[in-house]
Amino acid sequence: MYKRILVATDGTKLSNQAVQHALKLADITGAEVVALKVVPRYPQTYFEGGVALAAEEIKRIEKEWQAEAMEVVNAVKAEGQKLQVKVKPITVKSDLIAEAIIAAAKKHKADLIVMASHGRRGLKRLLLGSETQQVLTHSHIPVLVLR
Repeated sequence: MYKRILVATDGTKLSNQAVQHALKLADITGAEVVALKVVPRYPQTYFEGGVALAAEEIKRIEKEWQAEAMEVVNAVKAEGQKLQVKVKPITVKSDLIAEAIIAAAKKHKADLIVMASHGRRGLKRLLLGSETQQVLTHSHIPVLVLR
């Protein structure tokens, strides 16, 4: 049924539920899992009064974010090992989360994308956006959304 499942995670409790579901599905189907965490770039400020950081400080912060992201996806790998599911932990640096998820799914030849949704509605959804909605709208790969 599935050979490779990409699970997008940010390390939150909600996304960890999606991780558990993806791992169980992989265990049942014999699929591999690609655990993905998208790491944002440090925002550059161009507004008057904004505080600009030195390039070295930005690199340090981004390196710290990268290390934290690797901890998240390596935790998925450790959970997969308990079920004897092969997990490939990856991180991608991008400000466009949905696009990064879709691109990673294509690159790693995923048959399914698994991710969580906060289920925001109304003004919160409009203001905060929905990465899940963007993935659902633009992905040509099936997407399983968990709440």
